[in-house]
Formats: sequence, C-alpha cells, structure tokens
Amino acid sequence: MVYFLVFIHIVVCLFLIGVVLLQTGKSADLAGAFGGQGSQTAFGPRGASNLLTKLTTYSAIVFMLTSIGLTILLSRSGGDHSVLQGTKTTQTTPAKK
Repeated sequence: MVYFLVFIHIVVCLFLIGVVLLQTGKSADLAGAFGGQGSQTAFGPRGASNLLTKLTTYSAIVFMLTSIGLTILLSRSGGDHSVLQGTKTTQTTPAKK
C-alpha cells in the first residue's frame, strides 16, 4: 500500500509541476507590464476558471491527500522513531548558586 501511494504521489507531483508551468499569469497582458490591474479588485480581475486551473486544484487536493496518507501509514508501520534517537547528549544542568 505504501509503494502504491508513493507511486501515485510522485505521478501527481510531476503532473502538478507541469500544469502549473503551463498556466499564464494573471497580468500576462501589456497592462501588467506597467503595473495596471485592469480592475479595482484587490488581487486583480478574476476570469472564468479554465481547464488548467481546475486540473491544478484537483491535483493539489490529491497531492495533499496522498501526503497525509503517507504520513499516517509510515507513522503507524515504523513504530517510535526519532531523528535524535541514538545520539548522546552532552548538555549538563547549570549549577545552582
């Protein structure tokens, strides 16, 4: 199950990178080069969402779900592991005055 989720996670990650790189920016026209936004909204004009924005949304949701799923599966199967497990501490307590 873990290998299947890792495979899906990698495929979705590569797909998400490709879809984001194919999109154009909000201010891709000539007015955007000079700082114009074309509307008085806070973040610029919002057009109708096209296929690329929907694909980005759905692939981001799948990416987050596979990330959470992998975290849960690996934490249950691995037991109690710590990054600092097996290291010796050299810290001493300060002397009282």
